Amino acid sequence: MTNDVKDNLFVLVKSLTKSEKRQFKLYVGRMHSNEDSKFLNLFNQLEKMDRYEEKTILDKGIVSKQQLSNLKAHLYKQILISLRLNPVHKNIKLKIRSQIDFATILYQKGLYKQSLKVLEKAKNIAYKYDEKTSAYEIVEFEKLIESQYITRSMSNRTEELTTQADYLRKQNDISSRLSNISLQLYEKLIKVGYVKSDEDYRTLTKFFYARMPKINIDDLGFREELLYYKAWVWYSLITQDFLSSYKYASKWVDMFEKTPDMINIHPVFYLKGTNYLLEALALIKHPSKFKITLNKLIRNIESDDFRRNQNVSSLSFLYKYNNLFNLYALEGNFEDSLNIIPNVLDGIEENKDLIDPTHIMLLYYKIACMYFALDDYEKCIVYLDKIIKDKNLKMREDLQCFTRVLNLMAHYEAGYDYHLEKIIKNTYKYLLKMNDLHEVQKALIRYVRNLENIYPHDIKDSLKKLYKELKKFENDPYEKRSFLYLDILSYLESKIERKPLRDIIKEKAISLNRKEKQSINHS
Repeated sequence: MTNDVKDNLFVLVKSLTKSEKRQFKLYVGRMHSNEDSKFLNLFNQLEKMDRYEEKTILDKGIVSKQQLSNLKAHLYKQILISLRLNPVHKNIKLKIRSQIDFATILYQKGLYKQSLKVLEKAKNIAYKYDEKTSAYEIVEFEKLIESQYITRSMSNRTEELTTQADYLRKQNDISSRLSNISLQLYEKLIKVGYVKSDEDYRTLTKFFYARMPKINIDDLGFREELLYYKAWVWYSLITQDFLSSYKYASKWVDMFEKTPDMINIHPVFYLKGTNYLLEALALIKHPSKFKITLNKLIRNIESDDFRRNQNVSSLSFLYKYNNLFNLYALEGNFEDSLNIIPNVLDGIEENKDLIDPTHIMLLYYKIACMYFALDDYEKCIVYLDKIIKDKNLKMREDLQCFTRVLNLMAHYEAGYDYHLEKIIKNTYKYLLKMNDLHEVQKALIRYVRNLENIYPHDIKDSLKKLYKELKKFENDPYEKRSFLYLDILSYLESKIERKPLRDIIKEKAISLNRKEKQSINHS
């Protein structure tokens, strides 16, 4: 791993936009004595560098080796101060924080009345935008001041502040417990993965209900309700209850649609909630609802009113294109994917420092799937190689598994016989090393192991046998997710029926849409 990734200051400098760099230099320029300061020289040097190299900095004579660490820390701090002053980064939390800072200064000067006035203004903003943690801090500050600034109305003021403090404390406690549950569920997903048996399901359910607070949804504010739905979405996804994840993701997104002002206050939560909703719709196979939801998301993120920063922009890119690939797969319109692949590759390059490697590899996997469905096996292999050759990748085991299976299928279809024997052995070895195999994966291992022993005239019968074995898992609650990553059943049907894979998938998509419309008409 290179130093430019490890060095926080270099990463921060490289994350700055042109306008942010310009503002930083203006900010330094206003500090007259620092116009030619060492930290500005260091900034200019880092701005020019493609990768962090300490030797280059020292060779320029900007600073001695002994002073470099302190100078970097000072520059880091000055950049953050400059960013804090940038109007682009002004959000509700910072606005409230600034007011608390002003009130603190007034309090320290003994101007209690003025301090209380500023805090009241900040508290109203906090209540309006459901920033209860900030509101609680403000109320506690007001209590401190009131204890030193005695007025005749103190008794009424005491009751008012203690009531507010009790209410905010209870709400913040609920928020904390709900966010704890979500974090613990996420940890379980990373360490253990999705539930694979009834025993796994019972263990996780016991864990979840033991920690879920008893609450009345009508008593919750926006933040608490959002965290409540988030916890349920995570629980539903890990237990592979896709209808339940659809139900709670829908409630999550509905909150933002009913209070659209909150989309710009919490854009990340809006994006994540919509992405979970789209994931659920893909899992339960509702292509028309999926398309409507995705189009709405794209309209919002491309609207001039949508608040953007680098984090939001990178998530918008990821969720837009990942779900466009899912839409093409649901509808069988793989040709359309060719129009967006250049945009995806440009977006990966632009956002590579903001998106974790796993999500980048997931996009490569989706591109490979598109090319496979279009019979362009060479390009499919190119993108699968990017995943397989990355030895540092911490990608989920199930996706690593299907990457290798798809790679084997692509080499087989491309007629690369001279590579096939080696790939069969490597794929078999990798699958055997996997932990907690699903039944679908076990069936694939058995098939791969016997591939070398199958004569050409027996291929069709072996495919039919594998299809029959896998078909019984299609609706199994613990197995059906596997078919989302790799539509192995459609592939087997295409080989057995001697029809193009994209035609098989498109026929299924038409049937799905027809069933969905019939369901809507009957409801």
